[in-house]
Amino acid sequence: MAKVLCVLYDDPTDGYPTTYARDDLPVIDHYPGGQTTPTPQGTDFTPGQLLGSVTGELGLRQFLESRGHTLVVTSDKDDADGTGRTVFDRELPDADVVISQPFWPAYLTPERIAAAKNLKLAITAGIGSDHVDLDAAIAHGVTVAEVTYCNSISVAEHVVMMTLSLVRNYLPSHQVVLDGGWNIADCVARSYDVEGMHFGTIAAGRIGLAVLRRLKPFGLHLHYTDPHRLSPEIEKELGLTYHPDAESLVRAVDIVNLQTPLYPSTEHFFNDRMFSLMKRGAYLINTARGKLVERDAVVRALESGRIAGYAGDVWFPQPAPRDHPWRTMPFNGMTPHVSGTSLSAQARYAAGTLEILESYFGKTPIRQEYLIVDGGMLAGTGATSYKLT
Repeated sequence: MAKVLCVLYDDPTDGYPTTYARDDLPVIDHYPGGQTTPTPQGTDFTPGQLLGSVTGELGLRQFLESRGHTLVVTSDKDDADGTGRTVFDRELPDADVVISQPFWPAYLTPERIAAAKNLKLAITAGIGSDHVDLDAAIAHGVTVAEVTYCNSISVAEHVVMMTLSLVRNYLPSHQVVLDGGWNIADCVARSYDVEGMHFGTIAAGRIGLAVLRRLKPFGLHLHYTDPHRLSPEIEKELGLTYHPDAESLVRAVDIVNLQTPLYPSTEHFFNDRMFSLMKRGAYLINTARGKLVERDAVVRALESGRIAGYAGDVWFPQPAPRDHPWRTMPFNGMTPHVSGTSLSAQARYAAGTLEILESYFGKTPIRQEYLIVDGGMLAGTGATSYKLT
């Protein structure tokens, strides 16, 4: 029998919900491009419930325990004092499967993978597996899988929301009401229309392209850069301007959407120099990874007026400490990591996690689109390679 170690974020501060704002979710059976949504054989949860927190358990307990497996769920994964005494570190050495979320990542470093002698499968409940050292996973025969596409549209919607919120000065205007005020000039002195502005996305994969599609009706001029150029048909459909590199794009646009993965080559990609290339009064949105932006450089860019606003929901480190400067810098629309973990997205990534486990314990191939590293036992290929998504 297997031990499954699941790392999820904490329950709400006022307790796990007993009721929800809505009674149901829209039924979505496929993603753009035709990929079907997760199709596990059975689920033991109600879509629309809070599944990504500790009490929600991704709806996995009944499935695992009915088959004799052990499920350990914790939120304690950050070794703040360097003692290695987190629940995650204590439970990892004999775990067969590790599950965590990109919103609350349990970092599987080479040292942790080496210590986990039984580990065969690492699942990302969501998309984005940079919290797993893929080279170490290959070396130790660990399969790495994620629930591809499950929350891509959730993130894209969040980018659109933050674009409008920043440009229209929505959040400060709402704060005026909360503070008891009603001075219109306070609200509109920094408020503009997005119509006619130039919007650019750095990386136009599933999320970046979905953002562009959703913003086209707003009358923006749309730009993108990506190592893999989109087809002429898509460029014509959306009226896209292609840029060979990010520097060319940021010089040309009013709003920058940062959607690139985090690699050593992209860490602190937005630094003082990159901010200096942006139009004065441009906006930057980052729902990708906090370390793509140099922490203090974005503070300087906002305080100096080089850029007009920064929004996102990714932080480094996370959870962000109370004194993190992004909490207090001017003209920001920062939130905790919520773009990809809406209740709608949770229903899909919980179902996808279950589908992966059904394949693993049933000794059948995992969907090829879910695999990042094939440890040689689940896809039927015997390969040890990885792809970047």
